[in-house]
Amino acid sequence: MARKAKIARKTRETEITVEVNLDGSGKADVKTPLPFFDHMLTNFARHGLIDLKLRAKGDVEVDFHHTVEDAGISLGEAVKKALGDNSGIRRCATSTVPMMDALSTVVLDISNRPYFKFNSEKAALSQNGVYSSLKLGSVEKTFDVGLMKEFMKALSNSAGLDLHITLHYGEDIHHAIESVYKALGRALGSAVSKDPRIKGVLSTKGKL
Repeated sequence: MARKAKIARKTRETEITVEVNLDGSGKADVKTPLPFFDHMLTNFARHGLIDLKLRAKGDVEVDFHHTVEDAGISLGEAVKKALGDNSGIRRCATSTVPMMDALSTVVLDISNRPYFKFNSEKAALSQNGVYSSLKLGSVEKTFDVGLMKEFMKALSNSAGLDLHITLHYGEDIHHAIESVYKALGRALGSAVSKDPRIKGVLSTKGKL
């Protein structure tokens, strides 16, 4: 039986719906107010072989933060729900993905003990790197590494992931962020995959 879940989240700031199939083929149907964010989530799903349908509305005229963070929360909740009791999954995985001039590594453990750590070996990327993705009126909004980190932290907390991300280097901020999302997809896709040799939960405690 395919491991699927649907989550709906509505606040005064955002409205998010997420559907996932962890046993999918990487089909993505993503629509948010942020085209670049859509592109990143599509890459995540495709490289993780996780089917993802996501719809998001939010107060992007205020900031992108609310929409991006709540999408991370909702996606994490959907993944956790689809996993059920975590029986039979590989649990831990790592992926290093290049994207032209950029290189990123994602290491994660579906431990039900959320922890998030981000490291960039190039300070300018984590502090000043910006990708211009949308213009609202005369105000140019941006998607930067800080927003990516907020998404990842929200995902980690809601899915129960011990998540470590290293952005080794990159000259183009688009390439840098995309390499992270691709690595996240590949690592999560591997971690949620089942191994017939694993009976129950992969833990000496017998429970996560």
